[in-house]
Amino acid sequence: MNKTVWFDGREIEAASNLWPLLFSQRFEYAIVQRSALGILKAPSKLKFIVECRNEEDCEDLSMEVIIMSRNRVLLESKKAEGYLTAFIQQIGNQEEMDSAWQAGMKHDFLIAEFKDVTNIPLELLIARLQQTDTKILKAVDSAQDAEIAFGVMEVGCHGVVLETKEAAELVKMNELLGKQEQGKLNLVKGVVRSIEHIGMGYRACVDTTSLMTQIEGMIIGSTSRGGLLVSSETHYLPYMELRPFRVNAGAIHSYIWTPQGMTEYLANLKAGSRVLCVDVEGNTREVSVGRVKTEMRPLIKIEVDAGNEVINTIVQDDWHIRILGFNGEPYNASTLKPGDELAAYICSGGRHVGIKIDEHFEEK
Repeated sequence: MNKTVWFDGREIEAASNLWPLLFSQRFEYAIVQRSALGILKAPSKLKFIVECRNEEDCEDLSMEVIIMSRNRVLLESKKAEGYLTAFIQQIGNQEEMDSAWQAGMKHDFLIAEFKDVTNIPLELLIARLQQTDTKILKAVDSAQDAEIAFGVMEVGCHGVVLETKEAAELVKMNELLGKQEQGKLNLVKGVVRSIEHIGMGYRACVDTTSLMTQIEGMIIGSTSRGGLLVSSETHYLPYMELRPFRVNAGAIHSYIWTPQGMTEYLANLKAGSRVLCVDVEGNTREVSVGRVKTEMRPLIKIEVDAGNEVINTIVQDDWHIRILGFNGEPYNASTLKPGDELAAYICSGGRHVGIKIDEHFEEK
C-alpha cells in the first residue's frame, strides 16, 4: 500500500519558506486556509484540502479541492455534490472511536486525532474499516510517529497528517516517503554456465525483522554489475524448521542490494541496516536487519550468462540453500547444473562505498 502524507499548513503563513521546500519534495497533499488558495504557487501534483466549518467556508470551492470538516451534516452534503470529503475527529475513548469510524466510513478519508500515545485505537479503526474504501489518516507531529503508524497491524494506516513548523521534519518525512515507495527491479534470465566448488570461506545469513514468502529473497552478487535472487528460507527442509525471516545470503565479500539503488557488503551489515527484499516479479520492499550470522562454511560459485553480462554469486555449498529460478521455482545450490535458468539482476557497474559511479573499471 502506498502511503500518503498530508501537510497541515493551516498555521503556516503563505510567505513562509516551508512552502517552497514542501513543493520540491514528495508531498502531494496540503491542508491550507481558504485564503491561501489563490496565493500559493503549488506544483500541479499537489492537492489542496480546506477545512469547512459552515456552508460559507465551502462557497465556490473548486471540485479539485478536498473538503475536510467535523460537521457531519455539512460533509455529507458536500459528498453528495461530488466533492472528495474527509471527516476529522478527536478520539479519546470508546464512544469517540465508534463515532469516528461510523461517520468516517461515509467519506473518502477519516482523520483521527488521538489523545493518547497508544496505537491500539488505530488498530481498531483499521480493523473496522478494512472492508471499506475509506482511507485512514493519523494526525502526527513527526516522521518517527508516521513510520510507526505506517506499520500498525502490518498494513498500517493509509497515511498521516503532519503538523510541524520545522523544515528538518519535512526533510525527514520526505525521506520516509522515499523508503515507503515500493520499487521494482527488472529481473532477467540468468543461464548457469558453470558451477565451481571453491572450498571453505565465511558466509553470512541475513536475519530480518520481517517475514518473507516463498517467492522472495535478496539480490546477492560478487560484482556491482548484478547478482542472483537468493531465496528466503521458506522452502521445505527435512532436518530443520523453516526460518521465513532469513536469507542464507552468501560469501561475506558479496554485494547485497539496498534501498535507493545502493549496495552494501554483506560483511558490513549489522542490526538496524536496511536491505531490499525482492520477489520473482522484481517487486521490492525495504526490510530491517535484525542480526547477521557469519560462519565458516564450504562455498560454491555460480556463474551465469545474463543478457550481455557474465556474473557470479558465491553461496554456501549445501542443498538447503535455494536460488530462485526465472519462473519462481527454487533450485538447490548444490544440485545446480549448466543450463538452469535463474532469476538475475543486471545493472550498470561501478560502485564507490555502495554508490553508483561513472567510471571505467573491471571486476572479475
